[in-house]
Parts: sequence; C-alpha cells; structure tokens
Amino acid sequence: MTGRHRISVDEFVAVFDRHAATIHRYASRRVGGVLADDICSETFLTAFESRNRFDSSRGDVLAWLYGIAAKRLLKHHRGETRRWRAYAETGRQGVVEPREDPRLDAVLAHAELAEVLAALAPMDREVLLFAWEDLSYAQIAEALDIPVGTVRSRLNRARAQSRAAIGGPETSGATS
Repeated sequence: MTGRHRISVDEFVAVFDRHAATIHRYASRRVGGVLADDICSETFLTAFESRNRFDSSRGDVLAWLYGIAAKRLLKHHRGETRRWRAYAETGRQGVVEPREDPRLDAVLAHAELAEVLAALAPMDREVLLFAWEDLSYAQIAEALDIPVGTVRSRLNRARAQSRAAIGGPETSGATS
C-alpha cells in the first residue's frame, strides 16, 4: 500500500524486528552502548506513536527510522561533541614511542577519527555518518529531510575536511 495508512501493531512488530539492530548499531556508533539503548527505544517509541503519519510513498521505513533516530541524536549533540573531543584527547596523553602494542595503535586511530569528527559541522558529520551506514543519497536526504543536492554538498565537504585533517590525498572536489 502506498501513501499514508494505519500501520497495525503486527506490522510495527515486524518493522521493529527487522530494523531495531540496525538503528541500535547506528546509535551505538554515535553515542556508545548505554545511550544507544535509550536512543533506539526513543526512536521506536516515537515511530510507534507516529506510525499513522508514516507515508510510504515518500520512501522506505528504514530511512524514516534513521530520520527519527537522527533527531533524537541531534538533541544530544552538545554532549556528543564534548565526548568526541574528550575521546580524542585520551589518545594524546601518555604515549611513548615506539609503540609496540597494536591495541594502542587502534586507540590512537580511533582518537584521530574522533578528533576529525568533532571538528566537522554537526550536519556535515551527520551526513558522513549516514554514508558510513551505506545509505544512498536519497535515503540520507529523506532521513534528514533535506534535498539530495544538499546531501551531496555536505558529504563532499565532510570528506574533504576529513582528508585534510588526516593528511589524505587532495581531490578535485568530485564526489563518488
């Protein structure tokens, strides 16, 4: 059925069963496991309460759920930015060369990534993180309720800033 229609409880249970782990994984990558539980719960509670307003003609249910999760996560943005910066700082303290422990290398790589993510504008970071989830431009646009062209420009900017921050190769500005 296309367009708006009442999603039954059984249909919603199927949606939850199909997508809860994906939404939880997305939230977990952003805010850690404990808060991800809350974000995932809030996402599905909001989705359940607004299931009558879901318009299947606008896109698929997963993009709708990502959009709800993104809005929940944006509420936590200030704290999230502080956590990224704090995590980035942990990789800089007490490091002695040469490093022999591969776990330390992994911590430092995560700290560098956290620092890069913290430096991005919030919506650029959001688009980049959705791209890492393998969402299409159209799905990202739907989830964030922005035009596809805006997704492309934000993703291009986020990629360029990330490459510059980690000393990656410069590109001509074309996006993939």
